[in-house]
Amino acid sequence: MKLNLRFLSIRGVPTLFWSSPKALTITPPMKSVAFLIVGLTLFGLGEAILIVAAIGVSPWTVLAQGITHIMGWSIGFATLMTSLFVLICWLPLKQTPGIGTLLNILIIASVLDFLLPYIPRLESSFFNFMAAMFGVVLTGFGGAVYLISNLGPGPRDGLMTGLQRVTDFPIAWVRSAIELTAICIGWSLGGNLGIGTVLFALGIGPSMAASMYFLQSIFGKTKVGV
Repeated sequence: MKLNLRFLSIRGVPTLFWSSPKALTITPPMKSVAFLIVGLTLFGLGEAILIVAAIGVSPWTVLAQGITHIMGWSIGFATLMTSLFVLICWLPLKQTPGIGTLLNILIIASVLDFLLPYIPRLESSFFNFMAAMFGVVLTGFGGAVYLISNLGPGPRDGLMTGLQRVTDFPIAWVRSAIELTAICIGWSLGGNLGIGTVLFALGIGPSMAASMYFLQSIFGKTKVGV
C-alpha cells in the first residue's frame, strides 16, 4: 500500500464546523470553545506523557535551560520570558490573539500539574520510547484540534502559523524548523537534550499537519491549502 504523504504539503489551518468566525471575540461560539478546551487538554496530556517517558525534554525546555545558564533565571521565569519574546515576534507577523492564547497557558499547565502524578513510569527503554512517540502524536493532534477552533493560538503555535503565512511553506516544515532552532540555541547555551527532544522537534510538525489533514478529510467540505 502506497504511503500518502500529502499532509506534509498542507499550508494553513483548515476551517471546519467548530472554527470560530473571528479569533478575537468576546462572544465565541460555544462549540469553538469546547473544541478549544478538548484540544488543549489533549495537547497537555501528550506533553505529560513525553515528560514521564524521561528520554529528553521538549525543545523549548532545552532553550529555557540554556537561558538559565546565561542569565541565572529559574526555568519557569526563563520560559515566561521566552514566551513573551515570542509574542513580541507576533507583531511583524500580524498575528491575532484570542482567548485561546490565554487558555493555552492556563489549561496546559493545569493538565500537566494534575496528570503527571498519575501517569505510570515505565522501566523499559523501548516502552519509554514508544510512549514518547505516542506523546508527540497526541500533542500534534490536540494542537490541530485547538488551532482549528480559531480562537487564538499559543505563543509558539502563533509563531508557526504567522511564519507559515509569510513564507507560504508547509506547516510541517515551518514547525520543525522552529523546534530545531530552539534546540540549537538552547544546546549552544548549555541546555540538555535527549532522544525525546529530537523526536519532538522532528515529529510535532508532521504530527500536527497529519492531524489537520485527517480532520479535514473527515469533516471538511473544502480542500485544505496544499
